[in-house]
Amino acid sequence: MFGASIGRGAMRIINSMVRGLASAGIPPNVLTTIGVMINMGCAVLFGFGEFFWAGIVLIVANLFDMLDGNVARLTGRVTKYGGFLDSTLDRLSDMAQFIGIMVFYSRMTPEHSVLNVALAGIGMVASVLVSYTTARSEGLGVKANVGFLQRPERIVLLIIGALSTWDWSSSHFLANRMPQVLWVLAIGSLWTLVQRMIYIRRELRAIDNSV
Repeated sequence: MFGASIGRGAMRIINSMVRGLASAGIPPNVLTTIGVMINMGCAVLFGFGEFFWAGIVLIVANLFDMLDGNVARLTGRVTKYGGFLDSTLDRLSDMAQFIGIMVFYSRMTPEHSVLNVALAGIGMVASVLVSYTTARSEGLGVKANVGFLQRPERIVLLIIGALSTWDWSSSHFLANRMPQVLWVLAIGSLWTLVQRMIYIRRELRAIDNSV
């Protein structure tokens, strides 16, 4: 009940913002571009080790990610190019965040970790491939939005890992959870990639056999 109330309150706020932006005549593609620029700022903060503030910025960036599509639908400005631009810049944003994390853990600091760099790299490659397989399969007539760890879940995990890191010296068991998050992102993204490939293979075979 309490969670549902929070959700309804959040949606009212978002809907008010959508109506305001639509009334102001701001093009949806401009909102998409602003969102990716904010994500670039998030990546820079990750690179400098400001994980907590990167988490805050990531929340703001994904607010814009929700606004652009809603504004486009409300104003009747949904276009194929807008969808293409949104999807492409989403991939850029995803990669930028992982690169920022990789830069931080590769630096010669007390938090230096080759393992974390590798996990972030695996997470980045696998998450991009998950999105690629979906886009490629849709071109072949299969919609493959299936799997354990999709983009919304990845973003939530990154936010959790980032917001838990406000003091690198803290020994609290809830502090500095990004390394654990990177394990989940790496393994979960690889698993999701395998799930989608198996699903796409099955669906394409069914299409071939029906011809």
